[in-house]
Amino acid sequence: MSSIDKSGTFTLGDRSVKRLGYGAMQLAGPGVFGPPKDHDSALAVLREAVAHGVNHIDTSDFYGPHVTNQIIREALAPYSDDLTIVTKVGARRGADAAWLPAFSPEELTQAVHDNLRNLGLDVLDVVNLRIIFDVHEPTEGSIEEQVAALAGLQQKGLVRHIGLSNATAAQIKEARRMVEIVCVQNQYNLAHRDDDRLIDELARDGIAYVPFFPLGGFSPLQSSTLSSVARRLGATPLQIALAWLLQRAPNILLIPGTSSVAHLRENLAAAEFELSEDTLRDLDGVAKAA
Repeated sequence: MSSIDKSGTFTLGDRSVKRLGYGAMQLAGPGVFGPPKDHDSALAVLREAVAHGVNHIDTSDFYGPHVTNQIIREALAPYSDDLTIVTKVGARRGADAAWLPAFSPEELTQAVHDNLRNLGLDVLDVVNLRIIFDVHEPTEGSIEEQVAALAGLQQKGLVRHIGLSNATAAQIKEARRMVEIVCVQNQYNLAHRDDDRLIDELARDGIAYVPFFPLGGFSPLQSSTLSSVARRLGATPLQIALAWLLQRAPNILLIPGTSSVAHLRENLAAAEFELSEDTLRDLDGVAKAA
């Protein structure tokens, strides 16, 4: 059994995926804008991930924009039958690299077609609606019009499954009254645990929860407790942070991103670590201290 197999699997829509996947955001240039510094290295990271058994890749056509999806296509097409590619729509990039809403039905439709073209696909496995009333955090507001637009594209056979990103509990309920929601992608990690209750509710309903910034994002997790546990177990702090997420709930799917093959291997090895109940209690204190 390889390291990644120890993470287990979960059903995402009609697909069984390894719980330890890969997020492609860092394959674009600095600030997720423009081309990567090293194109060949970006290709190598993707190929290494798949070679190690990763079958869940998270991306978006607004990474770059277009850059990340084009690199995925170059590296991995024709895609293996068991590979699930999840993308996002709902935002666009300004000329100054700003993250801007692209939330109208027309913009969402165009985004789906852009993802299809740049990934080289006829249908997208999962499309997450990125809710961007506020760029930085979930903010209340109806998403009925946007979900209806994606449901229409689903009926046309361009989208298999629909998910939500940066969503509130109320928005998830609103969307679920209209369509089946197969995953929710929100910020969550050892120190940022606003979605604790939501994760458990989604687990009961068999819906995947995909934390973005599982390692803290642009401000990596830093904790003396985390560092102490890592030293004791012969791991890196980030490996322990990922291992904690895998044990937090069975419906959590991880998509840590990196542009480094060495860092990728380190992330995938997180599945090797089984944390004891005492260790889990120690780590639970990190959020309280944050």
